[in-house]
Amino acid sequence: MDSEERSAASNKHALQQGNIARWLKKEGDKVSPGEVLCEVETDKATVEMECMEEGYLAKIVRGDGSSGIKVGEIIAITVEEEEDAAKFKDYTPSTSDAAPTPAPEAPSSPSPPKQEAAEVPVTSPEPKVSKPTAPSSDEDRIFASPLARKLAEDHNISLSNIKGTGPDGRIVKADIEDYLASRGKEASQAPKVDTTTSAGLDYSDIPHSQIRKVTASRLLLSKQTIPHYYLTVDTCVDKLMELRSQLNSLQEASGGKRISVNDLVIKDADKKGLSRISDEVKLLAQKAKENSLKPEDYEGGTFTVSNLGGPFGIKQFCAIINPPQSGILAVGSAEKRVIPGAGPDQYKFASFMSVTLSCDHRLPGIRES
Repeated sequence: MDSEERSAASNKHALQQGNIARWLKKEGDKVSPGEVLCEVETDKATVEMECMEEGYLAKIVRGDGSSGIKVGEIIAITVEEEEDAAKFKDYTPSTSDAAPTPAPEAPSSPSPPKQEAAEVPVTSPEPKVSKPTAPSSDEDRIFASPLARKLAEDHNISLSNIKGTGPDGRIVKADIEDYLASRGKEASQAPKVDTTTSAGLDYSDIPHSQIRKVTASRLLLSKQTIPHYYLTVDTCVDKLMELRSQLNSLQEASGGKRISVNDLVIKDADKKGLSRISDEVKLLAQKAKENSLKPEDYEGGTFTVSNLGGPFGIKQFCAIINPPQSGILAVGSAEKRVIPGAGPDQYKFASFMSVTLSCDHRLPGIRES
């Protein structure tokens, strides 16, 4: 196997013990990271084996229905370039491929290319610069994915500094990212300089507050365990906007605070006046900014109204239920739209607002009818 063939054979897919149920890709197909190559039957379930690197499926070593596959046994080979796939048409894995052993150290000088198309030794990586017609060298035996090579080139990183964790010691994108992260950690331990001033940057990192951490944890749990379904309607809010204008005229005349659209859609309207609702909303918002919210301020509710329309101009969104609540209403911004009039050539303007209700499908009281 010459150096070019060795480079093409760098991505071998190994399998933990199990059976091949079926292949979803065929030889010659182009494959991308995340695509399912085949379905594998284990002693517990049938799982999907995903492709780790971009390339072409050159050879299926173990086909549909193959059983008794040992740990580490090669089941397929992918190559980076489409023209390299033909080189593995008659490929048969050797004993070393079926039971991989620790990779040998790199030879100090180039060795004659072997004719055994099986094991690809892991050598000290160096940037691959040889052309297809160049003689075999240590540089030709560097195995790295296209994404890893590009990332290393973009950051001016020598592949000789990277230890590959992919199949047969191949350098993958994650290895480059880990190296960059470790290099950044070392840099952070060096004397700090005022990069904001020197680089002209105008931002600063703000650590997450405890309330944000709790909220993120609860919403992650919600999205994983609650079967959400969403109902969106566009509501004509001409009368609501007119009412708000009238109320704000009265508020300004009496020295009171302005009423927002959010105040008009908030719940508990049967128990509180709009001014009181407005004051309480502003008070809770201030507490949240000051990290002074108490548990009784945000616990015990059954429903939430989330308004991103007024403050941020969001037209429509789907909110996540805050457990153990049963639903949440997402309120978008009010906008002027052109709607048909009474006649064929008539039209008029009206204010519409999109609202989306997120519901917990497990609760019988709010299931779809």
